[in-house]
Amino acid sequence: MSNVTYDFSGQVALVSGAAAGLGLATAKAFAASGAKVALVDIDEGALQAAVKGLREEGREVLGICCDVSDDRQVKEMVEKTVKTFGRLDAAYNNAGIVPRATDFTEILQSDYDRLMAVNLKGVWSAMKYELLQMESQGSGTIVNCSSLAGLVGGYGRPGYHAAKHGVVGLTRSVGMEYAARGIRVNAVCPGTMVTPQVMRMSESNDLDLELVEKSVPIKRMGRAEEIADAVLWLCSSGSTYVIGQALAVDGGYTTQ
Repeated sequence: MSNVTYDFSGQVALVSGAAAGLGLATAKAFAASGAKVALVDIDEGALQAAVKGLREEGREVLGICCDVSDDRQVKEMVEKTVKTFGRLDAAYNNAGIVPRATDFTEILQSDYDRLMAVNLKGVWSAMKYELLQMESQGSGTIVNCSSLAGLVGGYGRPGYHAAKHGVVGLTRSVGMEYAARGIRVNAVCPGTMVTPQVMRMSESNDLDLELVEKSVPIKRMGRAEEIADAVLWLCSSGSTYVIGQALAVDGGYTTQ
């Protein structure tokens, strides 16, 4: 677990894809740092379990079931957060899906469209409504979840790489546009982390974890808490001059 501490007392954070993995670790970190947190996920059962666990720890949290590919649901997600907690200070747009590795010519249009709807349009939609609220307040921070796949190419998942490159492009452009309005927008680009999703990929032989570890300079996979640390730093007063950046948290993979 992280030894880094931040103070988000009196602030409100929203985290999508918060029922497990990177999102849950980040929601926990925000809550432990004093923030009121809206946890958002499409998996209602897992979401309610996560909310219950945090409430048992005395955290002030809200669970919102939402499909981020649906613009109406995303609008309601932000409205419910503000209605419940009064404002929105920080958002981590983390919800995403990872397709099974396949040859480029075998990708189905329906799968490609769904991938883009969640991983790219979902970020666009979330930012739109988060920015409207933050601009009315005069301040706020947004961190989008891209990936090392948003910084380099790769085999087997070209649509995923395209979507994550798109997230970086959105982040840089919107970061420039809103910097003078008191709102900071950045992205975090995780490497291969130890998460339930990655473990499922390994179990289905869609990912070779031994090969992953050998390919990373630090020679290990990352922990979800290491992404949470990066997100909280990007949302904190310690990064007030950081605008439109795509921060690689990947054990050195993209430095090679």
